[in-house]
Amino acid sequence: MAWNTPGSDNSGGSDPSGRSPRRRQSSNNPLDALLDRARDLFGGGGGGGNTHILRWVALALGLWLVFNCFVLVTEQQRGVVLRFGQFARVLQPGPHFKAPWPIESVTKINATQIKTFGDNVPVLTSDENIVQVELNVQYRVNDPQRYLFGTRDADAFLQQAALSTVREQVGRSTLDTVLGARDALAVSARVQLQKSLDAYRTGLAVTELNLANARPPEEVKPAFDDVNSAQQDKDRLISEARAYAAQIVPEARGQAQRVRTVAEGYKTASVVRAQGDGDRFSMVVDAYKDAPDVTRKRLWLETMQEVLGGSRKIVGGDSRQLIYVPMAEKAATKPDTNIGPPLLTPELLAPTVTADDAADARVGRTARPAGREEATR
Repeated sequence: MAWNTPGSDNSGGSDPSGRSPRRRQSSNNPLDALLDRARDLFGGGGGGGNTHILRWVALALGLWLVFNCFVLVTEQQRGVVLRFGQFARVLQPGPHFKAPWPIESVTKINATQIKTFGDNVPVLTSDENIVQVELNVQYRVNDPQRYLFGTRDADAFLQQAALSTVREQVGRSTLDTVLGARDALAVSARVQLQKSLDAYRTGLAVTELNLANARPPEEVKPAFDDVNSAQQDKDRLISEARAYAAQIVPEARGQAQRVRTVAEGYKTASVVRAQGDGDRFSMVVDAYKDAPDVTRKRLWLETMQEVLGGSRKIVGGDSRQLIYVPMAEKAATKPDTNIGPPLLTPELLAPTVTADDAADARVGRTARPAGREEATR
């Protein structure tokens, strides 16, 4: 009886489905059942060879479609999607799905990376001096679409544009400005460079532009060093002069204010004194009108007291000339019962008094009344 005849015992150990008895016995296990199904799907069921190949091709195609349609964009990247070679959209960070190739393709761009460019370029200034300028530029990708399709090589264009911008800005400035005020030149060069990048659709953004150093050529470097030293000395002297002025001017203003105040006080005192003298003279005139003799005698006595009060000679009642000897400071501090200047004895004065002095004294005694009357008049 044939093996495939119904009712046969299949002593060969296999059934019409091609499964072995051992495999049928292990079909109770779920994992074995899954493996059996996979074997049946890819050739374990006794089908033709073409069917097995098509199944494997279908599996590979499915896996390829899954991995080709799934795109993962990191935080630093941006994905530019092209549909049949034309720009479609920009993928932000995260997982995304797209149509399979060749329908859509993705180009990833690092949009957060800071790129640098530096160069040392000789530039001719407006006053016809050559200076070596050190240039440093930092930039990043701002627009991925323009970075890829706006220009042919955005990085090379930035380098050429940076050199051109620096030459333009430095060429419009003098040497002193380039050596001493590079910060302002760097700011203006950065603005001009960004305008050029935007005009040419490069998709780049300049984050920093520095003119780190500017020095003259080596042939004339000593002369420029002398100029810089002179400039520094000038700045130092100006600073010292300003500090001195800040110290002297307030003092001068204070002294001027003090002199002005003293003058105002003197003016006020002089005016008040003059007014007092005028009032006193008016009162004396009124008193003289009431009592001429008494007023005249009083004026004479006050005048003599004022004149003789500062004299070093004291004239006594007997016309003797008495020498006034001032007391020493220590003696003046001690208590003394004798009030008045000390008098010299006649014995000490006798040798110094001559006959002519005595005659003059007698003449003065006889002439005093007439003189006193003249004085009172």
